Amino acid sequence: MKINMPEAVKDIIHTLQNEGYEAYAVGGCVRDSILGREPNDWDITTSASPEEVKALFRRTIDTGIEHGTVTIMVDKEGYEVTTYRIDGKYEDGRHPTEVTFTRELKEDLLRRDFTINAMAYNDEEGLVDIFGGVEDIRNKVIRCVGDPLARFSEDALRLMRAIRFAAQLGYTIEENTREAIRVIAPNLAKISAERIQAELIKIMVSPNPGMMREAYKLGLTKIFMPEFDLAMETEQVNPHHLYTVGEHSMVSVEKVKADKVLRLAMLMHDFGKPHCITTDEKGINHFYGHPEKSEEIAGAIMHRLKFDNDTLRKVCILIRCHDERIVPGVKYMRRAVARIGEDAFPALFDVQEADILAQSEYKKEEKLAAVEANRRDYEEMIAEKQCVSIADLAVTGKDLIACGMKPGKEIGQVLNAMLKDVIEEPEHNNKEYLLKKFLPSS
Repeated sequence: MKINMPEAVKDIIHTLQNEGYEAYAVGGCVRDSILGREPNDWDITTSASPEEVKALFRRTIDTGIEHGTVTIMVDKEGYEVTTYRIDGKYEDGRHPTEVTFTRELKEDLLRRDFTINAMAYNDEEGLVDIFGGVEDIRNKVIRCVGDPLARFSEDALRLMRAIRFAAQLGYTIEENTREAIRVIAPNLAKISAERIQAELIKIMVSPNPGMMREAYKLGLTKIFMPEFDLAMETEQVNPHHLYTVGEHSMVSVEKVKADKVLRLAMLMHDFGKPHCITTDEKGINHFYGHPEKSEEIAGAIMHRLKFDNDTLRKVCILIRCHDERIVPGVKYMRRAVARIGEDAFPALFDVQEADILAQSEYKKEEKLAAVEANRRDYEEMIAEKQCVSIADLAVTGKDLIACGMKPGKEIGQVLNAMLKDVIEEPEHNNKEYLLKKFLPSS
């Protein structure tokens, strides 16, 4: 099997080989090359010690020298070169307390997580596949290298990585590996929120975000998002629905495009429902106030998982507004956009459409038609460049100051009054008209 490596990678490998050391491309870049994908980066493993590596190359950076990693700079590109190593005990469930350098490639590959990530390659020897990675790629299987209980006990982040690789590649998780995830799942509590968040996002934007169901079945979501477990176990008992709250959420995630904000919004948009259940005299459940409660819960989850403020804000807006029904008509659309915020549109339509597609057939076509009518109103508003925010007003704060107003909150009050007028009558967005109406003495 021939793999096309960048010239810089070939040169680094050949330089090491010419000095009598072993060197290979290793890990994800080999896996992606076999899959016909363009690797994001190229990692190199070698029998040379970090000091021996540094002696051979002009520009190096000690990025992780205590763990055997040196970055070699070629032009402005960095390539990580790591010495074959054996990891010591993992006392924190994430990092080895010590590493021992070795001259044996097999020993280095043995410490890696999954067979598909434990292959090495160079042009002279070809593919080194000791643990059956190619066969697992052929069979579309995620399988641990060696004993899965040992691999997951070493580094609990691998629990999430197993789900993530299965989601990204469309693979199943091999049964022994799957059972080990279930056993070791509580160790995920040792992993930082930032690390879990990064894996969660990759699962969400993957071609198979439904692998979250597997994370639930294997006890992982119980550790980092117990709100999801509660949703999965909450029946809806309502003619508009045919799934549990959680399963409805997962189907809606699968119905929306692979965008981080959209998929996170769909994942959590109904998390408030278990807390808002009321049952009427006919035995039908209702969930009054659930959008606001869902927004509150989603905000707490995203704070806990250390999401950035911008993502949190956008997701929460979409969750809060996902159940809004906007009256048809461009005037009502202007009001809605001004109230909700411009950056929530047109994503809100995608959210509402995905929500409906994950419901029962009851009034489905009618609901979808209403969303499509709203979308047309929005597109007309945009096409005509109608004003829906203070930033789009023909009058600015500087104009008001030039007319004699003193800086302060009164300027904001006047601008808001102008905006309210213009939202009702777009043709009023005229500087002369607005100043005359709202500052008659100017």
